Amino acid sequence: MPTNVVIVGGGFGGMMCAKAMRRTSANITLVDKRNFHLFQPLLYQVATGGLSPANIAAPLRNIFRHQRNVQVLMGTVDSFDKASSCVILEDGTRLPFDYLILATGSTHHYFGRDAEWQSVAPGLKTIEDATIIRRRVLTAFEKAERSHDPLEIARLLTFVIVGGGPTGVEMAGSIAELSKQTMKKDFRSINPTNARVLLVENSKLVLDRYHESLSIQAGKDLRTMGVELMNETRLSEIFPKHVVVIQNGQPRTIETETVIWAAGVKASPLGKKLAEAYDMPTLLDRGGRVQVGEQCSIAEHPNIFVIGDLANFPTQDGESLPGVAPVAIQQGSYVGKLLNATIAGRKSNQPFKYWDKGNMATIGRSHAVVESGKIRLTGKLAWLTWLLIHILYLARFENRILVVFQWFWNYVTRNRTARLITGSEERPH
Repeated sequence: MPTNVVIVGGGFGGMMCAKAMRRTSANITLVDKRNFHLFQPLLYQVATGGLSPANIAAPLRNIFRHQRNVQVLMGTVDSFDKASSCVILEDGTRLPFDYLILATGSTHHYFGRDAEWQSVAPGLKTIEDATIIRRRVLTAFEKAERSHDPLEIARLLTFVIVGGGPTGVEMAGSIAELSKQTMKKDFRSINPTNARVLLVENSKLVLDRYHESLSIQAGKDLRTMGVELMNETRLSEIFPKHVVVIQNGQPRTIETETVIWAAGVKASPLGKKLAEAYDMPTLLDRGGRVQVGEQCSIAEHPNIFVIGDLANFPTQDGESLPGVAPVAIQQGSYVGKLLNATIAGRKSNQPFKYWDKGNMATIGRSHAVVESGKIRLTGKLAWLTWLLIHILYLARFENRILVVFQWFWNYVTRNRTARLITGSEERPH
C-alpha cells in the first residue's frame, strides 16, 4: 500500500514540504481552507493600495499541477481521530495518514481582549484583513472630504498602528507615503498631507529585535517620513472613535477612527485540537504552539510533524525559533526530505538546523534595514536588497513579473493603482 501523507496548511511550510516530496512514491494530500498560497510579507502593500491581492497569491492547484503525487483539497480541519490516525474535516471527510504535517501558522493575538478589540483594530494575516484595512484607510479620507467639522476631519485623518515590529513599521511608512505623496493632489476640501500616522510601541525603540543601530535608523527614517513615534507607550483601550494609551505613566486619549493591530500573534487553534485529540495537555506552550523535538516531530508520535509558526522548536540558548517565513520554509524542506528518506527505508537521525540568514524590514521609498550576521545595511542599498529577496520568495514566475512591473510603475509615478474601496462592513458604534 502507498504511504499516505497529509499536510495541513498551504503556506510556506506546507508548500515547501510538498515540493520537497515531488519524487517520493507517497500519496500526498494538501489541505487548506483557502485555495491559494499567500505571500504574507507583502500584505501591507495590498492594505495600502500598492499591490492587488492576485499579485501576491497563487492558486495551490496551479503550483502543484505538474506534481502528480499531490492532491489539493480545500477544507477546514475539524478534529483528529487518534485511534485510526485520521484527519477529520468540517464536512465529515476523513483523511487517513501514515505521516501528518501541521503547518497552519498563526493568527492575531490581542492579549485577552479579542472580543473587544478585533473588530475595531484589524490585524494583517489574510487578504480579507488587508482589504478591510485598505477600505478603512481610504474611507477615512473620503469621509474627511465630505466633512466641514475640523475636529472630525482631524480624527478621521489620524491613523494609529499598534506595534513597532516589521509589520507595524511597514504599515506606518506605507500609510505615510500614501497620504503625503500618492494622494496629496487627489482631494479638493482636505489636504491629505495633514494626516497623522502614529506608531505605538511599548519598547524603547521600533524593531527592537534588530541591532540597536538599525532600530535607531529605522526610527529616524520614519520620523523623516512624518510618522509620529510613541515609544515606551502602552495601549490601554480601543474604542470605535478613540484609543487610550499610557505614556509616562499617564493615560492619553487619541481621537481616531482607524486603528491597525500589529502588536502580537498567537498560534493557530489547530494545535489545541491536536493536544485534545491525543490527550496531551502539556503539548502546548503558553502561546498555543506545539512543542516539537529536534526533527520537528512530537516526541510521543514521531509520525506527526509541526512546522512554522505553529511549532515551538527549541534552540540551544533555551529560546525558540521566531515565527518568520524563513523558518517555515526551511522546516518544510527539511521534513519533506526526511520523509523521502524514511519512506525509501533510509532512517535519518539528522536534526533540523536553522540557518538564520538575517532580518529585514522596509520603511518606505528607498528606506529599509537589513541585518545578516555582521552585515548591516540601511537606505537604498538595503531597500534594493529587500526588493530582490521578496521577489525571489514569490511562489510563481508570473507573480514576480507582475510585482516587479507594479513596483517599477509605483516608484516612477509615486502612484498606487490598487486604491480600491471594495466590500462593506458594519462598524460598532
